[in-house]
Amino acid sequence: MTDWSAVLWGFVAGVVAGVFAFALPVIGHVGAGLIAGFVAGFLAGGGIGSGAWHGLLAGALGGLALAVIAGLIGVIAGGVAGGSVGGFLGGAGAFVLVALVAFVFAIDSAIGGAIGGLLS
Repeated sequence: MTDWSAVLWGFVAGVVAGVFAFALPVIGHVGAGLIAGFVAGFLAGGGIGSGAWHGLLAGALGGLALAVIAGLIGVIAGGVAGGSVGGFLGGAGAFVLVALVAFVFAIDSAIGGAIGGLLS
């Protein structure tokens, strides 16, 4: 059973770590994902599998939040710059791209969650 409290705390830890991740663009974001997953997996407990599941959910939740924000910014910027249809397509493209990247980055959160679940 999913412990949504652990997932939410992992998400919050990932957002906080993600703010500081911009200092080291690639390494920092991978580290933020590992931290988010570790927190979720550690709080959920239950071993490696449970930790990985909770870490994956925390990372995916953060990634989807980022995708929604990027999509909205794309729609607004495209609507201002070039019209409504172009703005919508630009925002939709940004959403799809960021959502895909977010799910790939959720893998490091699952690894962090597995470690956290193992240590809990």
